[in-house]
Amino acid sequence: MNRGPTLSQGGTGIQVRRVQRILAMVKLLEPSGINGDFGSDTKAAVESFQDGNGLTVDGIVGHDTWAAMPGDPETLHLFLGAQGPIVSALQQGLLTYGGSGSPTDPSPDSGTFGSATESAVKAYQSDRGLTPDGIVGDRTWWEPAGAAGATLASLSGLTTA
Repeated sequence: MNRGPTLSQGGTGIQVRRVQRILAMVKLLEPSGINGDFGSDTKAAVESFQDGNGLTVDGIVGHDTWAAMPGDPETLHLFLGAQGPIVSALQQGLLTYGGSGSPTDPSPDSGTFGSATESAVKAYQSDRGLTPDGIVGDRTWWEPAGAAGATLASLSGLTTA
């Protein structure tokens, strides 16, 4: 069960960004809306989530709304030098996206964000119309990756819904 502070329009910060990631994961908010500012787009997405889950539709993320939300996606900010299981997941997602030998193939899957992974990320970003900076942030994780609503986060196995 998710928990967090009460959030409403006008709020800002990491908890707002957390809610926005969840809303993007469940396809109620565009990736460009993950910005840490609880504006009208976030409020509308919260209201849609509440309506679809039989909650009071007030646009406020309180106890009941938090409790109804799926688990937080593990989409951390990644860049050259990062290491660990999340990088391995990213590498698998990039490979799944383009296939072996494609520009998005970060081989080998080492769990280390090295130059091959950076090049694969840039290729993915270019292919999806994003700025190819080699940094995996919210837009890179959540921009639609093609058919069936896939995202790099879902191709990497990091989504919970």
